[in-house]
Amino acid sequence: MSHQIDSTSKNYNPDLSPESASGTWKTWNLFAWWMSGWHSLAGYTVAIGLFATGLAAWQVIIGFIIGVFIIYLASNLSGVAGQREKVPFPVFSRASFGTRGANIPAILRGVVGVFWYGVQTYLASQAVMILLLKLLPGAEAWTEVSFLGLSALGWACFLLLSVAQVLALANGLETVRKLSDFAGPIIWIAMIVLAVWMLNRAEWSIDFTYRAIEGSGGVLGFTAAAFILVAYFAGPTLNFADFSRNAPTASMVKKGNFLGLLVNATAFGVISIVIALAALKVHGEVISDPVTLLYDLDNVTALLVALIAIAFATAGINVIYNFVAPIYDILQVWPRRFSFKTAGIVIAVVSIVITPWNLFSSPVIVNQLVGGVGALMGPLFGILMVDYYLIRGKKLNTAALFDDSEQGEYWYTGGYNLKAVAAIVVSGALTVAMTVVPALAFSTPFTWPVGILVGGGFYFVVSRGSVRSSADAVNSRF
Repeated sequence: MSHQIDSTSKNYNPDLSPESASGTWKTWNLFAWWMSGWHSLAGYTVAIGLFATGLAAWQVIIGFIIGVFIIYLASNLSGVAGQREKVPFPVFSRASFGTRGANIPAILRGVVGVFWYGVQTYLASQAVMILLLKLLPGAEAWTEVSFLGLSALGWACFLLLSVAQVLALANGLETVRKLSDFAGPIIWIAMIVLAVWMLNRAEWSIDFTYRAIEGSGGVLGFTAAAFILVAYFAGPTLNFADFSRNAPTASMVKKGNFLGLLVNATAFGVISIVIALAALKVHGEVISDPVTLLYDLDNVTALLVALIAIAFATAGINVIYNFVAPIYDILQVWPRRFSFKTAGIVIAVVSIVITPWNLFSSPVIVNQLVGGVGALMGPLFGILMVDYYLIRGKKLNTAALFDDSEQGEYWYTGGYNLKAVAAIVVSGALTVAMTVVPALAFSTPFTWPVGILVGGGFYFVVSRGSVRSSADAVNSRF
């Protein structure tokens, strides 16, 4: 049964509608999207950070692979849902949270996205700054003057990248798709250069039994390592529908996930660990920032190629993972006031105003604000997936997602589904406490699965049997 979307509705925006789904994101594009996500300075740092679980290097690799497999399963759920319904994450969440209540997950995801967008822009600008200093040594004088905690040269590089990333959205997601196709594979150039160079310096011998700290390994260690990795991708996994809605078939989504996660992400994790172990032998310590290793490159050409690759890749992941999500979130909150492009400009300006380098240097802000909000990604994922797959049986009235009337199917109570709100409050209180309460620090790696189980479980119990069984509760196809 087909339904017509009311384009005069307050909830309507052409960039949010099913008609805007391009159908151009095929297997290779989604594969490259995942490559763009993993191939970054942050991705390397997270992989190396798993040594903090007390696992030996070979165990870290296994824990990493387990985490990748969990992300693969979760992304198939959210990705296929997005592909079927042809709407981005905030609109998809209207079914479970209500047409107004969907602002809750949109704002929560947007806060995390804006923070990391600013931080990743800053990190990419640092690679650009190193590149400029290598090419133009006289620019060193610009590093001696600072404003708001950042040097003049740092500001120039940061603003340059900010403008470039806004321009990358000139043609909406089609430009993003092309950027992803390029930025995803390019980092392999830098990683392979770095790996070969470091292994050569380490005389092609590394110790896979190395432990950063004493730990028992075992099931707890593997599980902690896996879910730390999953938490890193909790945001992109949650809003994967923003991109998968543009895929022609569900099969392409699953194949893209298989290649981008089970194949590519595993390879990236292994090579990251190998580089870290080679650095351990050469420098006597595991280096968590690959740019630091590049300082020692004797070959200027190789150094420049590696730095350019890292800068492009970091900017690529930023646009793809941290820019698009907040844009759609703004469109959800103010659908009639912004377009995809104007919302992007707002995000770029906000990311400058918050001076992300200062926020990133503050453990309190990272752990308690961003970490606390990030801890809500698991509960949100659980509620949305339980609602779509278990409560509704993969059947949505897509047109009703844009209905702003009180008679609308997803209006609930004043536009809010109080059952979903209660579920996020109950489960969110627990997962945030696991993140910010020192006495519960041991449980922090497990916020994502706990959030899914508690949030999704609570929502299932209070919502079971409450969905209307009218003929309107069928999925529209556009």
